[in-house]
Amino acid sequence: MNRSANEPAEAPGIGHNADGATIAVEVRLFNSLTRHAGRDGPVRRLTLPAGATVGDVIDRLRLPPADIFLVLRNGRDVSPGLYGGGRANREAGLESGDVLAFSGPVPYSYGLGAPVV
Repeated sequence: MNRSANEPAEAPGIGHNADGATIAVEVRLFNSLTRHAGRDGPVRRLTLPAGATVGDVIDRLRLPPADIFLVLRNGRDVSPGLYGGGRANREAGLESGDVLAFSGPVPYSYGLGAPVV
């Protein structure tokens, strides 16, 4: 499809008629990430543009990537290997109604420097 210079580009993965469409997700922060919750608290509802990703939520909440040890979408791990020093899967797509949970290392865990015995 040819576009004129004035037409906006489509968001990746969504159709041409999704301009202005939004999704509503719930975000929960756990363990050491609760310190980044601010006055809105560790549980909040966000309205995002259709086609939003986990990375969009990380950026919007200004979560330090190095502090994220687990990312769950509807109870399923969307960033396997993150605990071992990997990176969050910023490209994991979101849908309206999703519950997204971010966790930092658990106190007294390997992630906070406790020895493994």
